[in-house]
Amino acid sequence: MSPQPTLTSPQSPAFIDPRGPRFGAVITTAVLAVVLITGNGWLLAVQTVVFALGAFTGLKYAPYGYLYRKFVRPRLAKPTELENSAPPTFAQGVGLVFAAIGAIGYLSGVTALGLVFTGFALGAAFLNAAFDFCLGCEVYLLIRRGAPRREPVGS
Repeated sequence: MSPQPTLTSPQSPAFIDPRGPRFGAVITTAVLAVVLITGNGWLLAVQTVVFALGAFTGLKYAPYGYLYRKFVRPRLAKPTELENSAPPTFAQGVGLVFAAIGAIGYLSGVTALGLVFTGFALGAAFLNAAFDFCLGCEVYLLIRRGAPRREPVGS
C-alpha cells in the first residue's frame, strides 16, 4: 500500500486540493438555486454538462475546478492535506444523473420532475458548500466499504 503523497513529494494527479470541490459546490449551489427560482431547463442542461465533464474527464477538466485553480488557489496558502479525487469525481456523476433527470423534466414540460431532481441536487451541493459535507463522496465510500475485497494471489 503506497502512502498518500505529501505536499513536498511530486503530486499524483489522483490527489487534489480539497478546497476546489467545495468552491465548485458554491457555484453549483448558486446555479441550481437560479434554476429552481426561474425554472430554466436550459441552464440546468448547462450544469448537467459541467457535471458530465467532471465525471467523465476528471476534476482536472471540470470548469469550476479550472476557475478555482486559475483564480482562487493562487491567492490561498498551500493546502495542509490532499484528498483522493475518486470520491468527488463520483459525486460529479451523481450530480450529473440528478441534473439530467431535472433538465429532462423541465424541458419536456414535466415541471414537477424538474423541481424535485433540481432540489435534490441543490440540497447535496448546499451541504458541500456550507458544511463541507460531500454527500456523493460519502455514498462512494459506503459503496467501497461494501465492495468485496481482493485476496492476494496464492492465499
